[in-house]
Amino acid sequence: MRQSELFVKTLKEDPKDEESLNAKLLMRAGFVHKVMAGVYAFLPLGLRVMRKVEGVIRDEMESAGGKEILMSALQPKADWEKTGRWDDLDVLFRFTSYYSKNEYVLGPTHEEEITPLLKQHIFSYRDLPVYLFQFQNKFRDEKRAKSGVLRGREFIMKDLYSFHATEEDLDDYYEKMSGAYRRVFDRLGIGDRTYLTFASGGTFSKYSHEFQTTTPAGEDIIYVCDKCGIAVNEEVIDDVDHACPQCASKELRQDKSIEVGNIFKIKDKYSAPFELKFKDAEGNEKVVLMGCYGIGVNRCVGTIVEVSHDDKGIIWPESVAPFRFHLLEMKPGMGEALYREMVADGYEVLYDDRDVSAGEKFKDADLIGIPWRLVVGEKNKDKIEIKRRNEEQTLLVDYGDIREIK
Repeated sequence: MRQSELFVKTLKEDPKDEESLNAKLLMRAGFVHKVMAGVYAFLPLGLRVMRKVEGVIRDEMESAGGKEILMSALQPKADWEKTGRWDDLDVLFRFTSYYSKNEYVLGPTHEEEITPLLKQHIFSYRDLPVYLFQFQNKFRDEKRAKSGVLRGREFIMKDLYSFHATEEDLDDYYEKMSGAYRRVFDRLGIGDRTYLTFASGGTFSKYSHEFQTTTPAGEDIIYVCDKCGIAVNEEVIDDVDHACPQCASKELRQDKSIEVGNIFKIKDKYSAPFELKFKDAEGNEKVVLMGCYGIGVNRCVGTIVEVSHDDKGIIWPESVAPFRFHLLEMKPGMGEALYREMVADGYEVLYDDRDVSAGEKFKDADLIGIPWRLVVGEKNKDKIEIKRRNEEQTLLVDYGDIREIK
């Protein structure tokens, strides 16, 4: 991509109405545009990052047997009344159709849609298990939306729902998804500070599990057991007697964190009211058991920024960076041949061919945070100056050396 054709401009100063670091950097670097409190539009660079985050998640969900679907964001009132959440859930965006006068919900989650959907497809134990996931816009009327893309009123979530004949099968898949989530966060570059965290199971079970990433920007408090690498959410720390549920150690470290994912055994919480049932091998009718597994895509993007930046800007992990290389030319036209060659060789390159000062190019490169910076200029002659975004050292190399970068 040629930067001269990228319509977005970077900002020299932080947006005045933003408190969170992730929003400040993402807006300054031209990744997102704030529409209103809790609602952000993703611009070309930001959308590339989001699609790469989705790609990592999709790969792991498919490896765990998930089949991707896309459900509607608009849902009927009747389904939410059936589960009792029409009146009980305070974040619902409800509205009445101007024409039909019917009442609807903009979905904050999709249990009320996927459960009746599966009634059309599950009849026998032979139809189970089923694993379905989607990436879908969610809408939640949050009272407080001041954490940038970490907590929005509209956001994209990956939600996977699993359907099982037995608790043993649900337990096995739950553990499988826990492992898949660990791989997701490792690949996103935040795995070293993301902990499987015991949390309240609500009305579903005694405990659920969150995946919490430690950062000073976090809204949650967790207690980390460094001995076994898991954590306990503050909301249930009294329930576990201030000890690690896995190893019983009481040497727990308190930290602030961001919840980037969660997994629940929701069992028959939704299958029962919708009468989602199957017949077992003996012909007995039983209720299908369910699991639910969510990852906030916007939240992952914001979390990566919160934990991977410096005073100059963002430092993207290579797995989700909008481009792998940022090519800066110091004189008009000097980078053209290299840019064409790199694109032909299949490299992802943002080519800064703008007619602006070298200082502005360097500042924008640091702000945008692409992993590798390449500079071509007269002082380098036929060499290319290369530098990693998170390092100070620069080297002069040939193009062949760039091909060797892993």
